[in-house]
Amino acid sequence: MLRGGCMKRIVFAALMTASLAGPALAADTAHLDGSKLGLIWALPFVGILLSIALFPLFAQHFWEHNFGKVAAFWALAFVVPCVVMFGVPVTATELVHTGALEYLPFIILLFSLFVVSGGIRVAGNLAGNPATNTAILAVGTLAASMVGTTGASMLLIRPLIVANKNRDKNVHVFVFFIFLVANIGGSLTPLGDPPLFLGFLKGVSFLWTLEAMFPPMAVSAAILLALFFVIDSYYWRKEHHRRPAHPPEREIRIEGLHNVIYLAGIVGAVLVSGVWKPGVSVPVGFGNAIPLEGLVRDVALLVLAYLSWRTTRRNIRIENAFTWAPIQEVAFLFAGIFITIIPALAILRAGSQGQLAPLLAFVTGPDGQPINAAYFWLTGVLSSFLDNAPTYLVFFNLAGGDAQALMGPLFKTLLAISAGAVFMGANTYIGNAPNFMVKSICEERGIRMPSFFGYMAWSGAILLPLFVLITLIFFR
Repeated sequence: MLRGGCMKRIVFAALMTASLAGPALAADTAHLDGSKLGLIWALPFVGILLSIALFPLFAQHFWEHNFGKVAAFWALAFVVPCVVMFGVPVTATELVHTGALEYLPFIILLFSLFVVSGGIRVAGNLAGNPATNTAILAVGTLAASMVGTTGASMLLIRPLIVANKNRDKNVHVFVFFIFLVANIGGSLTPLGDPPLFLGFLKGVSFLWTLEAMFPPMAVSAAILLALFFVIDSYYWRKEHHRRPAHPPEREIRIEGLHNVIYLAGIVGAVLVSGVWKPGVSVPVGFGNAIPLEGLVRDVALLVLAYLSWRTTRRNIRIENAFTWAPIQEVAFLFAGIFITIIPALAILRAGSQGQLAPLLAFVTGPDGQPINAAYFWLTGVLSSFLDNAPTYLVFFNLAGGDAQALMGPLFKTLLAISAGAVFMGANTYIGNAPNFMVKSICEERGIRMPSFFGYMAWSGAILLPLFVLITLIFFR
């Protein structure tokens, strides 16, 4: 049974990182200087990643009941030394900046899409055969660029689970779903994936993203869909004994269709926040301020989520097996990730002055020209483990930060950065937030998804060769 109190606790979890916002302790606060940080500061980030990877394997019961405490432990493993070494003002500045300007917008968008899409139920007697599954993946891949990878994933994952619930072998269906719908499908517009939206805010035109990203996205999606159809057909043939001799006529109906209006409202709110620039900011403490357009967007998203919750029939969510567990897990774990990633990103921003300077040197040739293949792979590999939105910004700025130049003479460099950030988010469960949400929903419905490293075995075997091909075609 669903309870309103659960919704309040989820919102509270989403707000917890920003709760430090308040009057500044000092008028002159500063951010962490990445040039003064050693790699040891990245240990809490590595620790939370290893916890996500290993605890479900070796201590599943403990993890299910204590993942929030584990995330808090690693967050404190950064915060406490930071307070001791750099003081309260610097630490609070970083936490408020990360919480109010990065984590909150991130989790509020996920939360609103989760609630609204959970009120749409695709019902009927869909059978998870190769043709149906491939069609759902194809539709989801296209939809991801219109309603975002999170919106498309949350909208289609439940009908796909129902369609394949009687299959002996169905894990590959959801692995490819993460590849395509939760990642690569969001390539065509700034609405599709957060890195592209940040590029849009920096001056990259809406149509540039569509025109530039379509060829590599089309090649990647076509190959993955064809490969999926072959693999799914193989398993389908092996399960012929479980199929009825005369399958019933397919019937599909959609319930809670009014939530499509709320989905459109979410897309509109995100888009408007990118083009409406009133030049007004709301102070949140420690020298940080939230742009008015961002605050209005986040309030609108929460209002739309509330309206969806209040206007959708209760039985639709019950039949969708809707619970708060997946978004709660994402909220707590990504709070820890956003906090522990602070020093890692600071070191990256330090460029040639930071401990990761040797990595950044790979993207520039002896003649001073960018090495596009290196931009693609370095942006992608880091986006597989770090948050792909700030990683995109780091390399966007490293390439000059001038949107007009990057869309012109440095066209391939911007394409490499964009494709690396979006495509390679599929390499791990934490590369993009929808990945983890899909995993959580599947496991909640009894599907034994691969472990953290098991999933990487899938992505390594399938995606890495694909990305080598993409490199040869587009970034030589």
